[in-house]
Amino acid sequence: MPTTEHEAKLRAMGYRAIAGLDEAGRGCWAGPVVAAAVVLPLEIIDTPQRLAGVNDSKQLTAAGRERGYQQVLAVAKSVGVGCVPAFMIDAFGIVPATRLAMQVALLQLQQPADALLIDALRLPMLDLPQEALIRGDSCSLSIAAASLVAKVTRDRLMQTADRAYPVYGFAAHKGYGTARHQRALAQHGPCALHRRTFAPILCHIQIVDCRL
Repeated sequence: MPTTEHEAKLRAMGYRAIAGLDEAGRGCWAGPVVAAAVVLPLEIIDTPQRLAGVNDSKQLTAAGRERGYQQVLAVAKSVGVGCVPAFMIDAFGIVPATRLAMQVALLQLQQPADALLIDALRLPMLDLPQEALIRGDSCSLSIAAASLVAKVTRDRLMQTADRAYPVYGFAAHKGYGTARHQRALAQHGPCALHRRTFAPILCHIQIVDCRL
């Protein structure tokens, strides 16, 4: 379960707006990469049980993620979300696109952050104190909160995408590389939401081109 140990260390150093950052959709074949930044109130460091439903989003069911998401929105001082679409992922690469989504999320905060806790990545373009934590969504409550916001936001976007492109089953797999998704690609080829520089999609583009 995530704790507030890292947040407590930053508070002791004088920081007052500590943002946790995480992304959702980095490994998907289709759809955007979504990042969230969450600033929790400092008192949550001493009373983390107020967010007892918040955990790494990958450890929760869809219903559990929705409950945790609502808890975060009710308690957080500030929440920001950044979304970078597939065509920009293709243009810049997934890691730069993920960093861009995190920068946008920080810009959307109602209160600017003065320190960052980030899941696995660093943001070298920002002159802010920051710590990159491996499996940060499992060890930092702020990052876990951001993980939930990013995941729920992205899942909702992919459910909307399913209505525009129903043959791919986006509502079920959210753009991840499942067997169902692979079968749909083999039958229909990629759509506008697919990341065409990703090897599984590039393969299908080449197959379609050979048939023309």
